[in-house]
Amino acid sequence: MVIGFFMILVDSTIVSVATPAIRDDLATDYNAVIWVTSAYLLAYAVPLLITGRLGDRLGPKRVYLVGLTVFTLSSLWCGLTGSVEGLILARVFQGLGASMMTPQTMAVITRTFPADSRGRAMALWGATAGVATLVGPVLGGVLVDQAGWEWIFFINVPVGIVGFVLAWRLVPRLETHTHSFDWLGVALSAVAMFLIVFGIQEGEQYDWGTITGWISVPLLIAAGLLVLAAFLVWQARNRREPLLPLALFRDRNFSVSNVAISTVSFSVTAMAFPFMLWTQTVLGYDATQAGLLFVPMAVVTAVMAPMVGRMSDRMPPRRLASIGFGTSAIALLGTAWIIAPDTPLWQLLVLNALLGFGNAFLWAPLASTATRNLPMSAAGAGSGVYNTTRQVGAVLGSAAIAAAIAGRLAAHLPGAADVAGARTGGASLPEQLAGPFSDAMSEAIIVPALAFVVGLVVVQFFAPATTAPKP
Repeated sequence: MVIGFFMILVDSTIVSVATPAIRDDLATDYNAVIWVTSAYLLAYAVPLLITGRLGDRLGPKRVYLVGLTVFTLSSLWCGLTGSVEGLILARVFQGLGASMMTPQTMAVITRTFPADSRGRAMALWGATAGVATLVGPVLGGVLVDQAGWEWIFFINVPVGIVGFVLAWRLVPRLETHTHSFDWLGVALSAVAMFLIVFGIQEGEQYDWGTITGWISVPLLIAAGLLVLAAFLVWQARNRREPLLPLALFRDRNFSVSNVAISTVSFSVTAMAFPFMLWTQTVLGYDATQAGLLFVPMAVVTAVMAPMVGRMSDRMPPRRLASIGFGTSAIALLGTAWIIAPDTPLWQLLVLNALLGFGNAFLWAPLASTATRNLPMSAAGAGSGVYNTTRQVGAVLGSAAIAAAIAGRLAAHLPGAADVAGARTGGASLPEQLAGPFSDAMSEAIIVPALAFVVGLVVVQFFAPATTAPKP
């Protein structure tokens, strides 16, 4: 199951490294290439509540296999396309496949492993999530530099085939729950998620103003919030089979875990942008060299995750998550403090490793705690909600860091954004520009650091009743 999950998360970050190559090869402009990522994130985030519920209704194995098939075939389509319009359309189908797979990975773990040993299983899920979001820039840089941008998609094909065979043979067919389907809830949730995610994601591009005619970004977000409110009212009044059982949120740990994972996803998504921009613009690294700076982070996360998984079956989640959020916040604040044109490489590597250590204490404990008290019949719905909040956190992080970078560059070095966009790896900024540019990126990194601090506060509200150590 996590093979497919790994591909999904890698594809959320891998395209950012390939953006210049795609733009040049397909002879298009930057705004069009942005939609290669935007279309994927929208198609991924919008249906998550629905696909989570589909897993309960049709069986998580069946929905996962269909999603993996759609994702793998659309990856091949992405690599073979010869136009940016075709690539955007293929990425929409890729996002739909991803949205079908993600909730099922968590639901199968929840329904297969007993609560007192689920932490070890969630450790693998957590390690996959933590490492995959960091591997994307590294893998993308290597593939683009050595083989061409098409291979960031072609590589999914053999991996997808292996993942399909393994899931077909090894994943059990679990009991389904055949009840009426909430079609009004489906429509309301899809419209609300689209308006909110689209508005947040595209807000910076339109300077948070008018998109076309009388339609503006704030209006889209406000309309999305109104539709979301209507969706919640309908879910509370629906006495048959609501798409989102609001009773899930009566479990305090489920609610706290959802808020906490959104801050994790916000920070992990946001921190990479100013860091990568600084290393390539000021230090003169190419895409591969900049991506390799994340290797200590990924390695430490992968090594620590199994240990943390065993701890999460025995220790209170508040303690583990506090270690994770506190350490991660310290690592990012330290990175913001040291960023300068002459920052020693070893300091960056040490702080990235410390960030990887902190991340290892977040993914597995939060995921296992979110689902620990849920009834098995609601595993798919709970997983859908959890992954929706995680993905919305990533979109918020992307929008917030874009605004922070633009604002800090305008304050420290007007016009520097144009310089950064025009340069390529291997040629650093002139000395008189490097200092102010570094200051701007340093201040931008404080944004994801503060999100980790928010997460640290949130996890103090975990309910103590379910945190007794296991023998």
